[in-house]
Amino acid sequence: MKYVKFIPFYFMAILPFRTLYIISDFTFILVYHIIKYRREVVSTNLERAFPDKSKTERIRIEKRFYKHLCDVFFETIKSLTISGTQIDKRFIIKNSKMIEELYAQNRSVILYAAHYGNWEWLGFLPLFIPYQASAFYQKLSNKYFDDLMQLIRSRFGVICFESKDGYKKLVKLGNEKKPTFNYIIGDQSPTNNSSKHWVKFLNQETAFLVGADRIAKKLNNVIIFPTFLKHKRGKYELEFSFVTSTPNGTVSSEVIEAYSRMLEESILKSPELWLWSHRRWKLTRTNM
Repeated sequence: MKYVKFIPFYFMAILPFRTLYIISDFTFILVYHIIKYRREVVSTNLERAFPDKSKTERIRIEKRFYKHLCDVFFETIKSLTISGTQIDKRFIIKNSKMIEELYAQNRSVILYAAHYGNWEWLGFLPLFIPYQASAFYQKLSNKYFDDLMQLIRSRFGVICFESKDGYKKLVKLGNEKKPTFNYIIGDQSPTNNSSKHWVKFLNQETAFLVGADRIAKKLNNVIIFPTFLKHKRGKYELEFSFVTSTPNGTVSSEVIEAYSRMLEESILKSPELWLWSHRRWKLTRTNM
């Protein structure tokens, strides 16, 4: 009965991808040209990140970003009904052997991810890896949509932990001798009171949350970064890279700086795949 309230989204999710992308095209027109959802935020972010690009180039990236964002929304809804066969055709793991070797070594992993590519499709990873997967998340203020996102994210076996309880949950799993594969989104904008580390990122001083690095150090977890490639609409390839395999011998600042470099490299290759609509630089050193 708990699924009944989400019937409108299930009706949408049973539509074929081709139909969903037609709807996505119309949604782009609505969101970009009519509602102008966060257009000013996106434009400002792009101007700050790419001061050497012309306005025409930045507008081109802006439009591509909004088209991608609309696609991600409908691809996420499609996750409610997508089959394993469809996932195999649309979501490729380039180096899953790396994860299998870590599992054989009984090493737990932190996936230090970002709002890049289709980050919600990371929920498909339990179909490809031997680990128990879990994810930290921030609870949404709207209970209906919070419940919907938890349903989508946990469909293939991901356990969702609120960020404030995440470390304790991982410790408990560790005490049960269960190697874990935990997702943490690292490109959130920290608050004034949060622990943070400043990095030169996309041409500006940027605050990154301290957390994943400390958890990895305490629990001796390997940290890896997922790089998304988007071959076409709804077809992604994911490749993993080590941020550090020796967290006990690495200081927090080194982990965050390595992560930020990997993320920046991904953004520079395909800038339209990053979430430009969030207020990433609302915090500056001057207002500390």
